Amino acid sequence: MFQRATMKERRQYYREEWSPDDLPDFIKEGIMYREFGFDHNGNGPNDRYKIFKSKESLGKFLRYKAPFASYISVAFYKNPKRRQDWLKAEYIFDVDAKDIPIRSCQCDGVCETCLGEALEIVNTLIDTLQSDLGLKNIHLIYSGRGYHIRILDEAMMTSGSELRSEVLKYAAGAEVPKSKFSGNNRTYDFPHFIIPVGYPKLFTDKVKYNILHLVGNENIDGFNPKLMKDVMEHRHLLENNQWGEFKNKIGPRRYTTLVNSMARVNLSTIDAKVSIDLKRILRLPSSLHSKVSMKCVEVKTRETFDPLKEAVPKFVYERKG
Repeated sequence: MFQRATMKERRQYYREEWSPDDLPDFIKEGIMYREFGFDHNGNGPNDRYKIFKSKESLGKFLRYKAPFASYISVAFYKNPKRRQDWLKAEYIFDVDAKDIPIRSCQCDGVCETCLGEALEIVNTLIDTLQSDLGLKNIHLIYSGRGYHIRILDEAMMTSGSELRSEVLKYAAGAEVPKSKFSGNNRTYDFPHFIIPVGYPKLFTDKVKYNILHLVGNENIDGFNPKLMKDVMEHRHLLENNQWGEFKNKIGPRRYTTLVNSMARVNLSTIDAKVSIDLKRILRLPSSLHSKVSMKCVEVKTRETFDPLKEAVPKFVYERKG
């Protein structure tokens, strides 16, 4: 598992295992308005501007070419062959397990542990997008080394990069909440953990998650060895939500450094370039991620999804024989 797929294995997958019916409905609907791209040799998607009128014509291409990787645009175009007359684009959150800044495993690529932690992160993001922002048309795709949250609510699909950026910062917890409030001719300073609702609570929960998942050897911008040591020593206080005592142990000035660092960590968990790009191409659901020999599949039950059971091609098991 996680080995590079050979041409023979790719052909076997597309000719014996893949089916046009494996494509999610949100891909099949409007397929003729999408641009497709392919990587035939493992050097990146250099075969671009392909179009297909139907899932059947796409299937013929995949069976004949058995590409190393297959991609589809998040954008819909009147003229997808030239990427002209943009209509709208899916809104994307891309979480790659190998790029998670705080993860408990020490693997060089991806493994069961970091894939599980990536799923925890995307489940939290989806909960926020649904409950806080009211988005409903959300699809989760296992990409082979992580997850793509693909959002097709019309309000987001027709939005520009600026709104997408603001939603990203909110859902990711990428900004330290405002702490100073004015009223009755006074200014009140409330730390984020004092406010148990809305964005301050979201941010607090993400900071707590990050701190409790630290291994201690991470290279985090703003952390020096002394701060890391003290955070590791006193983080048990957060298990009982003793934020005030934790802040006192760290020290007010260093605590400010800590929360600003955590905001940057939260943002770096998601590939922000993908979220704001209106013409991005993403790995095609149902296709093969040949670098790791895993299927890119739609996640039907995200609470219990296990990629090592549900996204492994048959030829991987045959390797063992």
